[in-house]
Amino acid sequence: MSDNELVYLNGTDVLTAFKNKSLSPVELMQAMISRSELIEPYINAFTDSYFEQALTQAKQAETRYQKGTQRPLEGLPLAVKDEFKLKGTRRTSSSLVYQNRFDDESDVIIDRLLDAGAICHTKTTTPEFCLLGSCHSRLWGVTRNPWNLDITPGGSSGGSGAALAAGTTTLATGTDIGGSIRIPAAQCGLVGYKPPYGRNPEMAVFNLDFYSHSGPMARSVADTAMMQNIISGPHNKDIASLRETVQIDYKPVNNLKGWKIAYSMDLGFFEVDNSVRQNTEQALEVFRQLGATVVEVKIGWDESIGDAAQHYWAHGWASTIAHLLETNHDDLTDYSRWFLKNALNSTQQDFMNSIKTTVEMYNEFGPLMDKYDLFVCPTLATSGIPADFSWPASDIHINNTIKLLDEEHWSMTYPFNMLSRCPVISMPSGLTPNGVPSGIQIVGRTFDDQRVFTGALAYEQAFEKPAWKLDPKIHI
Repeated sequence: MSDNELVYLNGTDVLTAFKNKSLSPVELMQAMISRSELIEPYINAFTDSYFEQALTQAKQAETRYQKGTQRPLEGLPLAVKDEFKLKGTRRTSSSLVYQNRFDDESDVIIDRLLDAGAICHTKTTTPEFCLLGSCHSRLWGVTRNPWNLDITPGGSSGGSGAALAAGTTTLATGTDIGGSIRIPAAQCGLVGYKPPYGRNPEMAVFNLDFYSHSGPMARSVADTAMMQNIISGPHNKDIASLRETVQIDYKPVNNLKGWKIAYSMDLGFFEVDNSVRQNTEQALEVFRQLGATVVEVKIGWDESIGDAAQHYWAHGWASTIAHLLETNHDDLTDYSRWFLKNALNSTQQDFMNSIKTTVEMYNEFGPLMDKYDLFVCPTLATSGIPADFSWPASDIHINNTIKLLDEEHWSMTYPFNMLSRCPVISMPSGLTPNGVPSGIQIVGRTFDDQRVFTGALAYEQAFEKPAWKLDPKIHI
């Protein structure tokens, strides 16, 4: 098997190969490092890398397999988003302000993945403070989509998405406060899971922000579920973490007979690119072929929910870094300054109105889901988002035209941060004319993780997707 084939193996297949001795953790890590050295100059998905340390840990993992003492994720390469603490390493948040900040402990979900045997060989890029659905910063430059270097891999977990798509990691972590796991999953042809609020322990103080989630990213549903099973569960330093521990069953699923699936193509107010619409229709047909009844529904949402989300972020997310406008104004990116200055215009009443809007959204969505097993919609309205997309708006390619759009008019993810107790997984739905993938969101009833994964497993098995494995001779 060539190195290019090795680096695109799913984690579950890698673990089987490790156990039967047809592949070693050292062999895989060496292939991953070689691939990274080839691809990184083009996509720029890494911040700091730990290749020498990773090879040492891979040798230790090899010994564990020889002794039969391997752990659940033993030897799997893991890319950690730079927003997470990783003991002994830099956490820059992609900002000049924090370029020399080091952590003396790891975040809970990172500890859990490492304790399960995963090997972190790199940290991955984000926009400054995770503020964009694209991925560029003054500190790290522009991260690009391996499918099309002019297009963003998405954000804010853009480095994780680009690395998975380019075959430079097997597993990756992401955070999601407005779509930051699902946006890169859609743009890069991956699987990304936003768990229900409280399922996974969070980083203070965002553990008390119900828009905020941390979760897994991978190239398969089984790998995503495998990670989710490791990182979920209560923690004694996160009061919001749920006492209930859910273990996802990720055995293959052949049909969805008797299931009822609701869908909306535009959530009531998005202009959706025709190519995304076509791919979503094909995805819905997959569910029909699996035996599900698929019904178009209206959910009564409109553009006001975008304003509500902005006001919520202004009083939480923005307030945690607002002091930097005075202390480090010249170090900030243009989009950070815009975001923080715009947030100053939001009032306490605006914040309360945003909460009211969320209540009104669920007043429509909750009763609707009593009748359906799942809800499906596109992840993004278009794949034509340039690599340098920025606040407050940029030129976006949609329906064969270029329009000046802000993120709330192409990212269809943030409504489900507002409805944060609903689990959501993003799955590939096909390729668009610019060569970039599109995605669908599979949304579940509140805290119903298993049903979302069951639907995703069945869809993945039935979906005839293009060859996602990238060949640098063709794509880069």
